Amino acid sequence: MRYRPRLSWLVALAVVLALGGCQFVPERTPVAFYDLPARTLTPAPSSATQVDATLRLATPRASGLLDGTRILVVPQPNRPQVYAGARWADAMPLLLRDRLLDAFHDDGRLPGVVHEDSGVTADVELHSNLRTFHSEYRGGRPEAVIRLEARLVDARTQRLLASQRFLHYQRADSESIEDVVDAFGTAADRLAQELVDWSLMQMHER
Repeated sequence: MRYRPRLSWLVALAVVLALGGCQFVPERTPVAFYDLPARTLTPAPSSATQVDATLRLATPRASGLLDGTRILVVPQPNRPQVYAGARWADAMPLLLRDRLLDAFHDDGRLPGVVHEDSGVTADVELHSNLRTFHSEYRGGRPEAVIRLEARLVDARTQRLLASQRFLHYQRADSESIEDVVDAFGTAADRLAQELVDWSLMQMHER
């Protein structure tokens, strides 16, 4: 009989520890991953002049939050935050690089477009800095903003041929993350089309 109190005390202690342990287990928030939406750009007419050169497309440079996978939002000026439970499927510079590469291929006027890791000798290199890739609120609704500073460089001499800043806004249909992601896709499509047209014009005049 003298062992029962001790056994009951041990059982009670185990129950308390078990309940206490449950309280300290953090709840994991599910994370949804998003690709950058893209539509196929309209190919240039077959009569369009093709550029007889090879372009090497470098991954845009970025720093800080812009070099990650968090989907950024700036609800107040100079106060960047992230959307909870949502991430890009790849780092933002890589998403944009792949979109630009697809845009050149869709256009078709420059058959010689290679990735930066390609060993193919290039005539011109396209370098860029990603300065903005976030949504911000205007009139109570989020708006995707993408800003890219691009430079065309002679691959042999490293001489700067031309530079241009590209800035595109696209208002989202609602505050839902899905609509915000769609707005990023539309802004990226417009930026890609403008950059392709600008690059080909500069290379044609080279």
